Amino acid sequence: MDQVISAEHLVKIYTLGDYEIHALRGIDLSIEKGGFVAIMGPSGSGKSTLMHILGCLDRPTRGKYLLEGEDISSLDRNSLARIRNQKIGFVFQSFNLLSRTTALENVELPLLYNNSYSKERIEKAKKALCLVGLEGRENHYPNKLSGGQQQRVAIARALVNDPAIILADEPTGNLDTRTSIEVMEIFQTLNESGITILVITHEKDIAMYAKRNITFRDGKIVKDEIVHARKIAKDELLSLPETEPEEDA
Repeated sequence: MDQVISAEHLVKIYTLGDYEIHALRGIDLSIEKGGFVAIMGPSGSGKSTLMHILGCLDRPTRGKYLLEGEDISSLDRNSLARIRNQKIGFVFQSFNLLSRTTALENVELPLLYNNSYSKERIEKAKKALCLVGLEGRENHYPNKLSGGQQQRVAIARALVNDPAIILADEPTGNLDTRTSIEVMEIFQTLNESGITILVITHEKDIAMYAKRNITFRDGKIVKDEIVHARKIAKDELLSLPETEPEEDA
């Protein structure tokens, strides 16, 4: 299969005065196109450091990182910004939406850096919002949306540039159980359409929606396994008690 991510012996060392902190200790990792991977581990295990490197937010101290075959380990700041915008979609625990900007405008933001025409931006943003079930709420501001709806906007924003991979950092951390399952249903549906997804989570239950689980400890991968008893979010939602349709906050 085509590799979206290929990392070879990634090392990351932070220097604090006379001390060195070894955040990553020689990580070898590949993720194929269409993969759905969950990365787990305790705080300080290196999983967030890896996310920052894979997301082109930081550089490794040593090692090689290929994204869709392009070696980005030593790219300059402008090139990294281009890669982030064109090839990576980010979803965060805190949603990171602009409070004075509508859902549609929040989703359009990544397109502003591509010099897209206004009509094209709007069409793409509306399509992305439809994919996450938010058609009809394009003009709502974040404070008029529930937490689950805000995370859907964030996912739509991550999708709008047709990225090579979506990186989601604790995407269900601020959500209740049902809404978390709904978010994972969106990720599973997107993955079924061929989108590659990597989720960082400290919750084993959330990791079980992925196809593959990788566990970090002390800057190393200590376990890498296929999820054989995978949870299917759509089925779980059918078994939950009926609730009222999600209302605006």
